[in-house]
Amino acid sequence: MSTSTPAVLAPEAAPRARRRPALRPTVVLSALVLLLALGWALFPGAFTSVSPTASVGASLQAPSAEFWFGTDATGRDVFARVVHGASHSITAAVVAVAVGLVVGTTIGVIAGSVGGLVEEALMRLVDVLLAIPGLLLSLSVVILLGFGTTNAAIAVGITSIATFARLSRSRVISVRRSEYVEAAFGSGGTLGAILWRHILPNSAAPVVALAALQLGSAILQISTLGFLGYGAPPPTPEWGLLIAEGRDYVATAWWLTLLPGLVVAAVVLSTNRLSDAIGQGKRS
Repeated sequence: MSTSTPAVLAPEAAPRARRRPALRPTVVLSALVLLLALGWALFPGAFTSVSPTASVGASLQAPSAEFWFGTDATGRDVFARVVHGASHSITAAVVAVAVGLVVGTTIGVIAGSVGGLVEEALMRLVDVLLAIPGLLLSLSVVILLGFGTTNAAIAVGITSIATFARLSRSRVISVRRSEYVEAAFGSGGTLGAILWRHILPNSAAPVVALAALQLGSAILQISTLGFLGYGAPPPTPEWGLLIAEGRDYVATAWWLTLLPGLVVAAVVLSTNRLSDAIGQGKRS
């Protein structure tokens, strides 16, 4: 009489769900913070009915149940100005990332796919951009184009072109040397078709993660330009300008700089955390 032993499942037979990394609380919290900031930018009226430029109370009132972030020197609601300021700061950051992503990725893809003298010329241009400090370059561009949120966004976008170009070039070169791309060339495929069907889709993941990371950096840089007076003019409720307006009242009205500054820091840190999560997810 024979006895059968129960089959032992191999480790490879374990359900896929067990091998998926669980969402960490920091990722969830970062996503909620970013969704709230995007809600402010897209639908500010859903979060506050107060005008960001009208005086609605006494000057320099501390945070309370009526005014969550207090009031400024002219009696304007600081919370309403922060909410409406999200549309200026986040929109400008998206424009900046779009400029760097489109121009930089185009340069990197051309350099990595064509090679030769074209690659040398394009990458020397990238080296020049990398040699100039980002803040100095953005200030120079803003001075040339003129002050304003849009020009500040373009200036910040120009500073990120080199980063996108170098990353996309390295990814294109790496993917182009893979066996399936060589096989596609060997079967008579053209450079344009192979680039569109094979190289670009397999090179996009790191670039997407970098774009998410650059969004937080762009918010910080645009806020810096606004703080220095190169962004939107008063009374526009831009985040950097809000912090700058409260620097003369740090000792008597701490909320004017601290609370908008905490909002900027929370959004930037949340964007960076989500970028890191995207990068880890693409690598797994």
